[in-house]
Amino acid sequence: MTNKSFPVGFILLGFSGWPQVELVLFWVVIILYPVTVLSNSTIILLSRMDPRLYVPMYFFLSNLSFLDLCLATACVPQMLSNLWGPDKSITYAGCVMQLCVFLCVGATEGILLVVMAFDRYIAVCQPLRYTTIMHCPLCWKLLFMAWLSGLTESLVQSPITFQLPCTHHHLDDFLCQVPALIRLACGDTSINEWQMAISVVIFTMVPVGLILTTYGHIAQAVGKMKSEAGRQKVIATCSSHLLVVFMFYGTVAMVYTDPKSNFSSKHGKFFTFFYTVVTPMLNPLIYTLRNKEVKDALQRMLRNWICISRS
Repeated sequence: MTNKSFPVGFILLGFSGWPQVELVLFWVVIILYPVTVLSNSTIILLSRMDPRLYVPMYFFLSNLSFLDLCLATACVPQMLSNLWGPDKSITYAGCVMQLCVFLCVGATEGILLVVMAFDRYIAVCQPLRYTTIMHCPLCWKLLFMAWLSGLTESLVQSPITFQLPCTHHHLDDFLCQVPALIRLACGDTSINEWQMAISVVIFTMVPVGLILTTYGHIAQAVGKMKSEAGRQKVIATCSSHLLVVFMFYGTVAMVYTDPKSNFSSKHGKFFTFFYTVVTPMLNPLIYTLRNKEVKDALQRMLRNWICISRS
């Protein structure tokens, strides 16, 4: 280990200062991760198996579930090892892989939430042209754009972060992410902080502004609706999406806006825990609990499986 580059491995301090908290969080993760896998896998299966869900909204929702699965799976195994045992080390290669996946999936999800808001805008404000505008090739192009944005963010941010000089290898977090690595580095990190600030603007502030503008137009359209049933359906769908948006962007902003602040260094790991463990579990539940179409599709799938098992 030298002061010119990152060492061959890291010690993830995580919550090692609070052993009782570690034990509680370990069992929380043990309980929530299977729920995350089951609920998100169910959304993906339903959107692929039920013809009534072959619409853009559920196409994007299934991809959101896939991203949540990737995010949780990239973080949870190392997190469990960190919370349970005394060995809190991670190899340099493991840290690089975790950071690359984390950045790619996180940025992709941020853009995908904007795409989903655009889909709802077309469905509510231009319902007669919805099928014409949101055709299959456009949906794939929008999805490709989201994934390309995430991949670009990962390929740009990761190399610059790991070129930072450091003098020790104790990372004050339970996973490898940019703010913690910036706090670990010695020397001038202003370029990295500026780059991260630009990323926050591109992948957080701009998307939030676009989503709020979109929902401003949706709110105006809902106010003009004469059908109470139609109004309630739109409100249920859009409120679920808005809740997911605020959970995602809110927690990310708390960690990435100012990585060297006292608030980020002291409480950032709790927000990180929320959007890597809790949010991926809550997203499918938020969308399904208030969505009659998804619940009906789940009931049809269960009835079909029961009939097949009995025959």
